[in-house]
Amino acid sequence: MSFDPASYVFSQPSGPTAIRASTVLPARRENVELRTADGHRLVGELALPESGELKATLITLHPLPTHGGFMDSHVYRKASYRLPALAGIAVLRFNTRGTGSPRGTSEGAFEEGIGERLDVEAAVKFAVDRGLPNRWLVGWSFGTELALMYGASEPVASEVEGAILLSPPLHRATDVHLKEWAASGKPLKVLVPELDDYLQPAGARERFEVVPQARVVGVDGAKHLWVGEKYAGRVLNEIVDEVLPGGTSTELPQSWDGPVATAHA
Repeated sequence: MSFDPASYVFSQPSGPTAIRASTVLPARRENVELRTADGHRLVGELALPESGELKATLITLHPLPTHGGFMDSHVYRKASYRLPALAGIAVLRFNTRGTGSPRGTSEGAFEEGIGERLDVEAAVKFAVDRGLPNRWLVGWSFGTELALMYGASEPVASEVEGAILLSPPLHRATDVHLKEWAASGKPLKVLVPELDDYLQPAGARERFEVVPQARVVGVDGAKHLWVGEKYAGRVLNEIVDEVLPGGTSTELPQSWDGPVATAHA
């Protein structure tokens, strides 16, 4: 049985609650299905603000499924727990073809980033069809390869504002793809851990020189998987700064005065 996001049990504490890794803030959450052009059913979840203006939409692309990546990879899970309530941002998470999680398993099989082009297109089409505004791709590790390879070409390019990359390895994505991003003129924010296993800040700045609008941000002390609340929080702040209209330098609150739930590991 797939996980039902409506199963979270919210309670009203007597005062503000510190936001921790397992803290779930209020949102309208629903299980969704995406359909690819080659007929696969992909499973996912959409988290929307419970009330107020919907300011931006994140279309998340997860790390490598053959190495444990899926829609619940921790930064994306925390984004879905927090950003609808704290920033008015919708978070769409889904499992690429052949990938499983507590939500369920998407149809198909891992295709080394080739067939996954249709997964990216299906996710973007879903967001467009739902009328979700100010759409941004957010890729992490393998997900950055998908964003780079397919985000600056049609039918995706005209439907997204730009992309945010977390720990890009630049294994599958080549200079050809980087030049496509350069030609698109769309924003590209690149968060690179100081201690990354694959590509560190100095190397990333060199590789991304071909994209004039790319902003490479080195994060001291961080590793490829952004383990630790300090680093996950930094990522979420950087995402919000980039996608909210007009930009913002205000850090997300670290406590919440309202109903909260606790996610089980």
